[in-house]
Amino acid sequence: MDGHTQTGLETFDRWESEVRGYVRTYPTVFKSASNARQVDESGKSYIDFFGGAGVLNFGHNNPKMKQALVEFIEADGIPHSLDTATTAKRDFLEAFAEIILKPRGMDYRMQFTGPTGTNAVEASLKLARMVTGRTEIMAFTHGFHGMTLGSLSMTANGYFRKAAGVPLNHATRMSLEHPLDSLRAIYADGSSGMELPAAILIEAVQCEGGVWVASAEWLKELREFAREIGALFILDDIQAGCGRTGSYFSTDGMDLDPDIINLAKGIGGFGTPLAMNLIKPEHDRHWSPGQHTGTFRGQGFSFVAGRVALEEYFRDESLMDDVRRKGAIMAERLQAAAKKVPGGKAEVRGRGMIHGLDTHHGEFTKAVIAECFQRGLLMGGCGPAGRVMKCIPPLTTPEEDLNEAFDILDTAIDAQASLA
Repeated sequence: MDGHTQTGLETFDRWESEVRGYVRTYPTVFKSASNARQVDESGKSYIDFFGGAGVLNFGHNNPKMKQALVEFIEADGIPHSLDTATTAKRDFLEAFAEIILKPRGMDYRMQFTGPTGTNAVEASLKLARMVTGRTEIMAFTHGFHGMTLGSLSMTANGYFRKAAGVPLNHATRMSLEHPLDSLRAIYADGSSGMELPAAILIEAVQCEGGVWVASAEWLKELREFAREIGALFILDDIQAGCGRTGSYFSTDGMDLDPDIINLAKGIGGFGTPLAMNLIKPEHDRHWSPGQHTGTFRGQGFSFVAGRVALEEYFRDESLMDDVRRKGAIMAERLQAAAKKVPGGKAEVRGRGMIHGLDTHHGEFTKAVIAECFQRGLLMGGCGPAGRVMKCIPPLTTPEEDLNEAFDILDTAIDAQASLA
């Protein structure tokens, strides 16, 4: 080193891999964050409508979680435990059972997988194949389930799939809301060449795929169809769960009774990694001890912060009422913004506090997102050709920040529309 102090993004450009992505959308160096705002090294404040891709449901540096973590560290709590028993894990298990499962009449075993959502999906696919003795998995167009090979096989995005370098097999792809009578006929036909699936893997809200929302009626019929053909029904609630849609699970009240539920992102509370599968006991019994493992399953920090999230935000309906109220504001503001998009085809989709504005034009969306960044709003693109602006702010976002964010979005759309 020559003693020269590098500034800005120079260090990242010099030393970090070309695979980095989000920094290209947000080309600054962030230094601090609180609730729904991040501040960069120059002191500029940004409203965060990205929210760690759904991780930061309870905001950056949530004060109650931060205090609990400080106390945990000062008491020499156990931060890493594989799958040994710890006080922090027991407290999380008991809180999740008492606050989430028992009030819903749900009896599930909790399997802690590796620390990210793709690990949860991988484990659920493995278990479904073990339970049924089958190989194929039914997944859906626009679905996103992760980047490791098994979950990537279920992910529809061609750009992500191309990077695998090997064939991605054993996925039977259907479109959301596909007529199920036609599938019944196909599987009943011994000459169709279609193998019965081990599982049906579905997101009730396809977040990364473009914020496509499946209807409760179709989801319930899909669950019945899974039972008819002897397939497990797996709900990937990794991004849409943990309160995002205005209820803890995105399918609350739909009477779907999934065999396995994939959770990650928001369950760690503070932004620390944690992933978990909820598994019906009759399926969980197919696991043998140590048959699926991983180094980072016992995240003490995540158990502590995640327990605080459960106790502070889900013992009553206060936060969920607020999410539904603010979700209605988001939908209204986005519907008004859609009318400003050139072409007259823009549409709004979403539930609760996840909504997407589909401009049907990837380059226009990219330009608006860049304009928003310059004006102090962090927003990401998703869906086909990145044409959907995805709004996924912390659930604790103050209403004044919410409205300021949409004011910025309106201005950014106007600025780019004038150039179109």
